[in-house]
Order: sequence, then C-alpha cells, then structure tokens
Amino acid sequence: MIRRQRAVAAVALAAFAVLALGACESASDDANPRAAASGGGSVVAPGKPGEPARRISPEEAARRLPDEKPNGADFRYVQMMIVHHRQALTMTELAPERAGSTPVRKVAERIAAAQRPEIAAMEAWLENNGGPRDQGAHDHHAMPGMASEGQLTELRRAKGKAFDELFLKLMTTHHEGAVTMAVEVLGEGNNILVEEMANDVIAQQTAEINRMRSL
Repeated sequence: MIRRQRAVAAVALAAFAVLALGACESASDDANPRAAASGGGSVVAPGKPGEPARRISPEEAARRLPDEKPNGADFRYVQMMIVHHRQALTMTELAPERAGSTPVRKVAERIAAAQRPEIAAMEAWLENNGGPRDQGAHDHHAMPGMASEGQLTELRRAKGKAFDELFLKLMTTHHEGAVTMAVEVLGEGNNILVEEMANDVIAQQTAEINRMRSL
C-alpha cells in the first residue's frame, strides 16, 4: 500500500509539473519564436527539504518514477490465482443443486459473482504483459488452500446438510490459501496493478471467511 501511494504521488507530481511548466513556456514561446521552434522542454522537479526546485528533462523525470515492471512474483501470482479461482467456481457450481440451506447457496453465488470478473481481469493483465511466463506457476498442487481431487469428488457426491458442511470447510480453507498468496505477492511483487488485485482478494475473501464461519 505504501508503494502504491508513493507511485501515485510521483505520477501526480510529474503531471502537475508538466502542466504548470507547459502553461509558462507557452507564454514565453509566444514572445520568443526561436525558443518555440527549438522544441526544447523541461520539467520542474521539487528539491529536497531546504533546497530549491530545479528543471530536469522529461526523460530524467520519467526515470524518477517508480519502476513498476512486473517481476517473476507478479506473473507467478496471477497465473496461480487464475487456477485457484477456477477451482472455487467448480465448487460454487455445485451449490444450486446440492446445497441444503439458502445461506450456503447465497455465499456460493457471491463468491462466483466476485471471482469470475477477477479471473477476467487477471487474464487481461497477462495478455497486456506478454502472456503467461514460466515462473513456477505450473505446480498447482502446491498452492495453499486447494482442494484435492478426493475432496472434490466427495463434495460432488454430498447433498443437503452434508454438502453445506463440507462446502463451507473446503471453501474457508480455499479462501485462507488465497489470502496467503495475496500477502506473499505484496511483499515480493513489483507491479501496482497486481498489488491492487491482491489487496482486493485480501479484503473480499477475509470478509467471506468471516461470513462462512458464522453459518
């Protein structure tokens, strides 16, 4: 969260400086056609406490912005979380026919409604950043919270109260695993969009864990 705030502040500061300088230079260029013809430009960079601001080139200003290029942890998280979310959808799809209580059906509906668009957002992020990368994301069984094939088979066979109890147990563990993964990428990743997605997972799935535990 701190990294995100620094990034937003830096971008806003650079944008403000460019706009302010552009207005000043526009006026001076009208009076000095030669300066306008030269195409030169600069950005006002604030100095350190007690130091005056100074002009720097747009290229240097760009270099001073935080580096948000995705790293291996970002790619690994997004690729693994897509698979993680898809398993959650596999479980929620069973609820309409097999759940015994309305609250469990409602929980399943909310989870599905939240995770489908999250999958789409993560798939779009991958596409925008050059597609999947081999960053160790292929080891799906090592992901925290994933239900085993045996547990999924048991869930598919359960009905009524038995389904409700097993669904809540498996989905709570599943959500806890997702939160663990999100916390890890906040410490290891570098991309602000991945950071935002991870913070959303933490907030949303923590709330759902508390809701499922209350049922």
